[in-house]
Amino acid sequence: MPYDKSVPPTPHRRPLSAVLAAVCLSLTAAGCGAGADGGPSGQLGGPGPGGDGASAASSRPEGRSVSGPLAGKTVVIDPGHNPDNYLHTREINRQVDIGSGRKECDTTGTSTETGYAEALFTLDVSRRMRDLLRAQGAKVVLTQDGDRPYGPCVDERARIGNEAKADAVVSVHADGSAVGNRGFHVILPGPVRAGKADTSKIVEPSRDLGARIAELFLRTTGSTPSNYIGDKTGLDVRKDLGGLNLSTVPKVFIECGNMRDPKDAAQLTSAGWRQKAAQGIADGISSYLKG
Repeated sequence: MPYDKSVPPTPHRRPLSAVLAAVCLSLTAAGCGAGADGGPSGQLGGPGPGGDGASAASSRPEGRSVSGPLAGKTVVIDPGHNPDNYLHTREINRQVDIGSGRKECDTTGTSTETGYAEALFTLDVSRRMRDLLRAQGAKVVLTQDGDRPYGPCVDERARIGNEAKADAVVSVHADGSAVGNRGFHVILPGPVRAGKADTSKIVEPSRDLGARIAELFLRTTGSTPSNYIGDKTGLDVRKDLGGLNLSTVPKVFIECGNMRDPKDAAQLTSAGWRQKAAQGIADGISSYLKG
């Protein structure tokens, strides 16, 4: 569930670019889940990475392979939410500027009915992606690695990608919608020009990045495009997310499934499936970076 989402997303029915149309033909209609109920804030489903107040990931050295097909490329991975956000409700409820308005610094995210937290899911998948992309030679930066007490806030998450001059940024999430809503969708930035936000230069490259991720995620995981968001294309456009509005580099979100649906939850709680999810997203990023 996007960390700066305060209301359920409204499905967008707008024409996509030619590259998205080509990808959409390959995406078969099926089930998925969305919504923004936030989920239980205190159920972390077991011990997770602690927050010790370490500095942001943007200032932390990250390993870079000396060779590989992605050598010279920088990827920022943004694990949605933080396992300890629920301990810092005052801090994460603080309003921050997202360019087109103001929203909460962050949210707790959702969880499965058995208490497996979205924040733990996103961190696990993000670490797997980091390993896969580093193996191809990319420099990889995580916006947080369970190394801070809460956050970062949505504006800082965008700033980390901007300051890294990332070639691609992907924010990893899982949704919290009604039972029966199933599948994945990739959220693309819409055209926004207001206050600090100007997405004019990233809309098209972000669409290319998102389309490739959707295609490879489908192929690798066998999951299906959302049956409640994006007209069953696996793609959705939004203008209300600070993490996208404030980005100056190509960036997308991916909702890997609906944690509140038992069938999707069975996948999300499987380590084997999470590895496939990481592989699919990493393959989409790699495809985009290779051109």
